[in-house]
Amino acid sequence: MLGDSTAVGLGDPVPGRGWRGVGPFVAQALAVAPEGYLNTSFTGARLRCVRYEQVPAAAAHRPDVAVVIAGMNDTLRSDFDAASVAADLDHVVTTLTAAGAVVVPVRFHDHGRVFRLPGPLHRALKSRIDELNAAVDGVVRRHGVPCLDLGAVPGAYDLSAWSVDRLHPSELGHRLLARGLTELLAGAGIAVPEPVSLVCSGGVRPRTIDHVGWLVVKGVPWLWRRGRDLLPYAAGIMAASAKQSYLTWRSQTVSEVPVNVEECRTNSSL
Repeated sequence: MLGDSTAVGLGDPVPGRGWRGVGPFVAQALAVAPEGYLNTSFTGARLRCVRYEQVPAAAAHRPDVAVVIAGMNDTLRSDFDAASVAADLDHVVTTLTAAGAVVVPVRFHDHGRVFRLPGPLHRALKSRIDELNAAVDGVVRRHGVPCLDLGAVPGAYDLSAWSVDRLHPSELGHRLLARGLTELLAGAGIAVPEPVSLVCSGGVRPRTIDHVGWLVVKGVPWLWRRGRDLLPYAAGIMAASAKQSYLTWRSQTVSEVPVNVEECRTNSSL
């Protein structure tokens, strides 16, 4: 497993054992022994972090399967650049494929439908995610690797699939993600002896007070931090949209005005 906090397992806490999540669910489905499972991910990782800090250890592990869940953190930064993201992912896929792995990256859902954002921020984030997905699609086509579309996973937008913070999958969400990944791997010829169950067990179930507490203590501060990064970009999107609307209106207005050519010529001579 390579990637960010979702790959770490955030959102699926297990009493006394920290985070669990998608990685162990996939490993169990593939009957991977404990010594065969390696998770190099860490919270906050961007794709360049995966490339430079995680891939060396992952490639040295000589994996049969490598799952890459990263890119969303890139969309939340003011220096986001789709071309750089594509180059980083291309290097990740090339290196891990050369190490003998079936590499499975992901393309992302519209997270503004899960974590409710103000309109301009939602549009800004959605635009970034579309650019990210286009970069992922290009790499996937070049290498012919399987790719999981998170937005197409059944139940992806159900609140039960999300943890208290609505930023990371819940236990059910991690299981849905693991099931989608293992189905792709089965299609790629990887044996899946034990299909992922969607029956939740062993995790911590959040209470209503947990949801409210997170929103007040962490949710609003998170929105403020990310909003400051996205606001300039959101303002640009709004300005471009307003300009396009004006040009469209102007074009329609001009086309609706009858033109008397002879009168125009007369007026111009005056």
